[in-house]
Amino acid sequence: MKRICFSVLILCACFVSTAWGQQPTCTAPTSWAEFHRYNMQRWNLCEKVLNVNSVGKLGLKWSFTALDYVFSSPAVASAVVYVGSDDNNVYALNATTGAKLWSFTTGAVVGSSPAVANGVVYVESYDNKVYALNASTGATLWNSSGGGFSSPAVVNAVVYVGSDDDNVYALNATTGAKLWNYTTGGTVLSSPAVANGVLYVGSYDNNVYALNASTGAKLWSYAASNVVLSSPAVVNGVVYVGSCDNNVYALNASTGAKLWSYAAGDVVASSPAVANGVVYFGSYDKRVYALNAKTGVKLWSYTTGGLVYSSPAVANGVVYVGSYDKNVYALNAKTGAKLWSYTTGGGVHTSPSVTNGLVYVGSDDGNVYAFGLE
Repeated sequence: MKRICFSVLILCACFVSTAWGQQPTCTAPTSWAEFHRYNMQRWNLCEKVLNVNSVGKLGLKWSFTALDYVFSSPAVASAVVYVGSDDNNVYALNATTGAKLWSFTTGAVVGSSPAVANGVVYVESYDNKVYALNASTGATLWNSSGGGFSSPAVVNAVVYVGSDDDNVYALNATTGAKLWNYTTGGTVLSSPAVANGVLYVGSYDNNVYALNASTGAKLWSYAASNVVLSSPAVVNGVVYVGSCDNNVYALNASTGAKLWSYAAGDVVASSPAVANGVVYFGSYDKRVYALNAKTGVKLWSYTTGGLVYSSPAVANGVVYVGSYDKNVYALNAKTGAKLWSYTTGGGVHTSPSVTNGLVYVGSDDGNVYAFGLE
């Protein structure tokens, strides 16, 4: 089966810390319940088991084989791993053993990363639907129009999603009823980030949007010079986001004014992670970058053997990220030095989830992997 999700990479290429502020609170030490994790930062500040000294001892704990590529990034909640596959299924796996608890078949590829909230799994499919599933059983609670590749964000009983029909939707988390929609000028593959009552998202029309999360009214937009596939990170009043114009941007969250930009050597489809005043992201130039979050100055870069679409995850001084060279890496967050790597059977476009001493990641070889200390 030709993977729809991979075409996203080709299309993108063809379109020619809390930094210096308040420390977020550790509230969910054993979960990574949605793509963004911890206030839109992809940072697990609760992780205490894995660190720069121990991560080199990671070993394979289990793997689960789906029937096609695993492009979806795993979500972890209540000792269960939830992940989608290009075989059209959403899977629930025992987080300790990898045993399948249930699966749910949609009408098309599931490249979206699930979000789990209040006992419900929310996920999109390329059958143009958003699904709400019982987290324990996989039973359908509701489905609604608006599917695609974007990963849901769930805030205050509202599900926010981007859609292949050019819209951003806000849906009632209990019923799936549409609360509002906002139409952009292109497909929305970027995953929404919601902070302080504002939704931030990118679009294939080259823009980053800030929308009122309650009403959908546009507050501002910022035009990059190419597609914005990357999902924003929002930290201390700053929006960090990549673009297919090769740049990472730092924008004022209130006004959209550009604070700085940094040019990588190729497309930035990776979604930034922000921790301890540093912005981490990958690029199609095969590198993982670390930038000063306040100034955009490069602190370090690490070169892999393939393009980096994967979005980094940061936990306890370690950056975890995948590469098209088939490897998942653990890098020292301060220096960029490689601490550990594992070679899978396919490109690693999915983004790692790190919680409770375990690292979960999917691969183009059709497997979901779990790594822990040996």
